[in-house]
Amino acid sequence: MLRIRSMWLSFAVLATLGSGSIAYAGATGTSTAMPQSTHYKDWPAIKSELAADAAQEARVKQIVASMTLAQKIGQMTQAEIKSITPDEVKKYYIGSVLNGGGSWPNKDKHASIKDWLSLADRYYDASMATDAAIKVPIIWGIDAVHGDNNVFGATQFPQNIGLGAAHDAALIKEIGAATARAVRATGVQWAFAPTVAVAQNVRWGRTYESFSSEGPLVHQYARAYVEGLQGDFGEHNVMATAKHFIGDGATWNGTDQGDARISQTDMINVHGAGYFGAIEAGVQSVMASYNSWDDVGAGINYGKMSGAKALLTDALKDKMGFQGFVVSDWNAIGQLPGCTNASCPQAINAGIDMVMAPDDWQAFIANTTRQVKGGQIPMARIDDAVSRIIRAKLRMGLFGKRPSQGAGAGDVKLLQSRELARRAVRESLVLLKNNHDVLPLKPGARILVVGKSADSMSNQTGGWSLTWQGTDNGNGDFPNGETILAGLRDIDGAANVTYSETAQGVDLKQFDAIVAVIGETPYAETMGDIMPSATLRHSDRHPEDLAVLQMVAKAHKPVVTVFVAGRPLYVNNLINLSDAFVAAWLPGTEGGGVADVLFAAGPDAAVRHDFSGTLARPWPGVPCPDTEAAGAGSARWLFAPGYGLRYASKRDVPVLPTHPAVDACAEASGLSVFHTLAVPPFALYLADGNSGDSVRAVGSDLNSDIDWPAGQPALHLRTVQVNTQQDAKSITWFRPARFFAQSPQPRNLTPMISAHAALQFDVVIGTPAKAPVKVYMGCGHGCTRTVDLTRAFAVYANGSRHTVSIPLQCFARDGADLSHVDIPFGIMASPPFYAAFADIRIVTGPATGRVDLPCASLGAP
Repeated sequence: MLRIRSMWLSFAVLATLGSGSIAYAGATGTSTAMPQSTHYKDWPAIKSELAADAAQEARVKQIVASMTLAQKIGQMTQAEIKSITPDEVKKYYIGSVLNGGGSWPNKDKHASIKDWLSLADRYYDASMATDAAIKVPIIWGIDAVHGDNNVFGATQFPQNIGLGAAHDAALIKEIGAATARAVRATGVQWAFAPTVAVAQNVRWGRTYESFSSEGPLVHQYARAYVEGLQGDFGEHNVMATAKHFIGDGATWNGTDQGDARISQTDMINVHGAGYFGAIEAGVQSVMASYNSWDDVGAGINYGKMSGAKALLTDALKDKMGFQGFVVSDWNAIGQLPGCTNASCPQAINAGIDMVMAPDDWQAFIANTTRQVKGGQIPMARIDDAVSRIIRAKLRMGLFGKRPSQGAGAGDVKLLQSRELARRAVRESLVLLKNNHDVLPLKPGARILVVGKSADSMSNQTGGWSLTWQGTDNGNGDFPNGETILAGLRDIDGAANVTYSETAQGVDLKQFDAIVAVIGETPYAETMGDIMPSATLRHSDRHPEDLAVLQMVAKAHKPVVTVFVAGRPLYVNNLINLSDAFVAAWLPGTEGGGVADVLFAAGPDAAVRHDFSGTLARPWPGVPCPDTEAAGAGSARWLFAPGYGLRYASKRDVPVLPTHPAVDACAEASGLSVFHTLAVPPFALYLADGNSGDSVRAVGSDLNSDIDWPAGQPALHLRTVQVNTQQDAKSITWFRPARFFAQSPQPRNLTPMISAHAALQFDVVIGTPAKAPVKVYMGCGHGCTRTVDLTRAFAVYANGSRHTVSIPLQCFARDGADLSHVDIPFGIMASPPFYAAFADIRIVTGPATGRVDLPCASLGAP
């Protein structure tokens, strides 16, 4: 069960385990009451603090009764601001718009608060200018998940994983209220927050969006966050969303949008905990999850959540008593069998009330209208969905007032809550090691700061920060924040602090102490997943962090490591090179909060900041904690939930085992090459012509126009959706060119041939090729193994998604050698040709269930 402040030990307990790891539990601290774990056998009835309102219910019925079918379906439709105009909102009676991560008014990342408010007014005015008998105002939703994080100049609070370490529900409520003020100041009335996932496996790329791995804390935080956001539904409040219902934090191997293979008992009592708290607080919307649920023990496979009536309707609405509405996630309905992004009666019948159809909203309206008229969707289901949406809008007080007329609208000061954010940073920090009491640092000490994250607002804010992935940002994109380096200089004096990212060429002997700020780089959702075969060793993915610590350790000076990351990872080697080790998580825009605690710097001599954060999830002590070889229970963990030192703690951490022989967690069943992003060590490249004289790397940019030195475009690259959000690369050929994935470490694919392996990828062909199209594997300079796909692609040229499966044997015909393959996937083509490629991999195992292309059939038509 949850080991939290109410269960502190007065000293750290140290136990040497059979696996060679060290488990620590507890630290000195104060007590606070926490909800206990629940033991429900079925979905419980949850009592909301919102009282029934008979007059409001009568108003809901009156409005719904006055609406035409077109008006009702319009209310159930949510479109992306880049894909819909105010005039279209008026024409189609649209009920909601959203801006996704990295979407802003006028496509301007630096859009001003006036720009946001102006667009909000235009959408509102359009919704009130329809020919409906009773005008229903539009509501705008935004992913305000750690502050108003899409808005330039707004304060960005620590990500949820850090807030969980604070164990402070009052702080969470204050952050919710501050976020609501900022969002409402821009004219937006709905926040897609809080995330109440109870993440179990840190391989999941959304781990940092989860407060804790234990249900009771998530229950308490969900209630507090919703109370902060929604308040009394006043003009400074926004509608909250509990997401993602349900089991997103329970997927097998931590795979984003994957399959939760757990019992009903665990689904209810662990993963339902946040929804209990949110419903108690009167949350008005719930977002359905992408994941599926297979209760293997009970023999019940519920499938994808967006189509699970047993959960969306029977459990959430009927048994738990949720009175708000359910919104689907971005194009999530398209993942249901028999559905597309624009058509899914199954989802609506299952209990989805509002469909997030960002780009295909017009087709969704047309299809849904036809499905209602044809009897596939009962009118009673439509009326229930619209009633829930209207009820929420009435509760939010949206009728009768333009966004710009609200209290605080357009007030740029409301975008900032810097002191609150700085306090949140201080409370979130967890001190894992402080050997020889090297902390706190002494004011006036000569400090060398190293590491890539010391002066990086991008790294310390993480994903969902101005952009979806948190990438493509610089320090200038955060004008009202402070890096960790700037915070250290502010407290210790700029003259006393020197920064060198790598410490190369620096005389280390002149410094009193070294502060290394290292960690992960930004990611969101699937892009952050760690593959099941990979270890959790941080330095496997970021060797530069190990290198800089090895460099500074040579000086034999005190080394303080600040680890900026979205999850706990296996860092025994980094801890061994550090005298003190601090988990700073993703602290947001107020990096000065880190410096406050490192120097114990308070507002005056009588008040000094100490560490108070404790782990809200276990910290791995082995590279592969989720495998059977790791042992059971606590043997996998270095630090248990509840662990966190104070300055008064007197407990040195001994040298930790580093498990150098473990370089993988499992034999890969195949080879993943591209899954939303290139899977390391692979990278994507574009090459002019078939000779490859001019080669360009494809970085993390979502979109690129590739021009060559001659000035004539060869390729046009875009990030698009084939299976899930932005999971594919679309390529338009203007000249003969190549698109390929390459690794600096060649692979021997020969054994895979006997394992019946095949190269697989998903493709959507937009413009059929008139010239030959070849897929190839590369095996060094001048060595390629090609298969002609011209005939197959001619059949696929219908704009639909197809999975291409080519046996490796097809590449090995005529005795070709596949023992040294550095390019497992490449496409050679000439114009005109346009295609999108997703989920590129090599799969092994029997061909049963696969539809392999026969080698003999491959070639020109």
